[in-house]
Amino acid sequence: MKRTGAGVLIAAVAIGVIVGFGIDQLLTAVGRPTFTPSLLLPVLLVLLGVALVLFALPIRRAIVGTHTRPLDPFRAVRVAMLAKASSIVGGIVAGVAGGLLAFLLTRPVAPSLGSTGAVIAAIVGGLVLVAAGLYAEHLCTIRKDDDDDQPGPPSPPEPGLGLSHHD
Repeated sequence: MKRTGAGVLIAAVAIGVIVGFGIDQLLTAVGRPTFTPSLLLPVLLVLLGVALVLFALPIRRAIVGTHTRPLDPFRAVRVAMLAKASSIVGGIVAGVAGGLLAFLLTRPVAPSLGSTGAVIAAIVGGLVLVAAGLYAEHLCTIRKDDDDDQPGPPSPPEPGLGLSHHD
């Protein structure tokens, strides 16, 4: 599995900004109030980030050898994939909130402090989730072996996978 790259996160944030700005633009075009995220959203994002790091810590302990139980590779892959998904979702949420903030700040009327605070809190919560996801992904990374790049002797073909006598 490849680690989450900066390009993927930048694309997630960019898509989020476009979606967030577009949502508020459409809402105001039809005469509705702009979208304001709940104040519970950043709390949930931070709690998800904390839980993610707590899931990754036992895997890191097993990798470096300070844990007594052997490493379950399926659990490590699940946590690593959850970390990757969390960092992307955090980038999208931060981007959407950034788009909402950009829309609020480009209006001729100053936005209310309550809606601006909720949007800024959502941006911070999304960025915390991105950081937690990247850190958890780092904790689940196994050091590359020296012999991974060395070509070894070819392994014998598996029975039943070669040419048959009918060809």
